[in-house]
Amino acid sequence: MNGDLTRLSLNQMTTKPWGVREAAAGCARAGIPWIGLWRDKVAEAGLKESARMIRDAGLKVSSLCRGGMFPAATESERAARIDDNRRAVDEAVVVGTDVLVLVCGAAPDRDIDAARRMVEEGIEQVLPYAQQAEVRLGIEPLHPAFAADRSVIPTLGEANDIVERLDSPQVGVVIDVYHVWWDPELYREIERSAGHILGFHVNDWLRGGGDPLTSRGMIGDGVIELRRMREAVDATGYSGPIEVEIFNEEVWAMPGDDALELIGERYLEHIL
Repeated sequence: MNGDLTRLSLNQMTTKPWGVREAAAGCARAGIPWIGLWRDKVAEAGLKESARMIRDAGLKVSSLCRGGMFPAATESERAARIDDNRRAVDEAVVVGTDVLVLVCGAAPDRDIDAARRMVEEGIEQVLPYAQQAEVRLGIEPLHPAFAADRSVIPTLGEANDIVERLDSPQVGVVIDVYHVWWDPELYREIERSAGHILGFHVNDWLRGGGDPLTSRGMIGDGVIELRRMREAVDATGYSGPIEVEIFNEEVWAMPGDDALELIGERYLEHIL
C-alpha cells in the first residue's frame, strides 16, 4: 500500500474475531506498525505470551484498554475496582505501553454527580501507582448515549476539568472522534487539551441510528470531519499513534486482511 502509515494503529476491537496472535500477524502483513490491545484479548492469549507475540511481529503498543469503571454502590466494590485498575497498570507495563485507557464507569444509582466524584477520586487513588510504573492514565469521554451504562464523563471539557484538577503529567485524555464530534465546544476543548492528549481514535458516525455500541462506521462512511479533527489534534503538538477503533458487525464479518486493507486506504484518504 502506497502512503505513510507510520502513525496508524489497529485497535483490537476493529478485528474482534481475531485474537492477539492473528491481529499481530495481520498488522505485520498490512504494514500497520501499532496495535491497541484489549485486556480480555490479552488474558485469553496470556499476558506474557501476548507481549512476546507483539514483539515478534515488530509492533508497538499504542494503548491498553480498559481501566476505569470506578463508580460502585459500596466501598468494597469501589476498592475492588481500584485494585483492578492497578492490575491494568501492571498489564500495560508487561505488554509495552505507557497508556492505559480509562472508560470511567456509570452511576450505580441515579446520583450522577456522586458518580463523577467517584471517577475523579478513583483516578486520584490509582495515580501514585501509575506514576511509579510510568503509565499514563487516559480519560476517554464517551458519547452521552453511554452515560447510563458506561461513562458519566460525556464531554472532552469534563475530562479536561479532571485533568486540570489532578494536575499530573500521568493523567490526560484520549479523544475518540465517535464520542466527541457533535460537541459545539469541541475545537476549543481540543486546544485546551494541548500537552495532555494521550491517544486519538478514529472511525465514523453513520446516519440512520442503530445500536450506539456497534454502529461505528468505517472511516469515510459517515458525517465526521475526520481530517479537520486530526489537524486540530496535531496542532496541539500531538504526534502519536492514530488508532482505528470500529465496533461494527459488518466490519467484524469481513475477512481480517480485507478489513485492514480497507482501513489503510481510508486512513490515507480521509485522515492524513
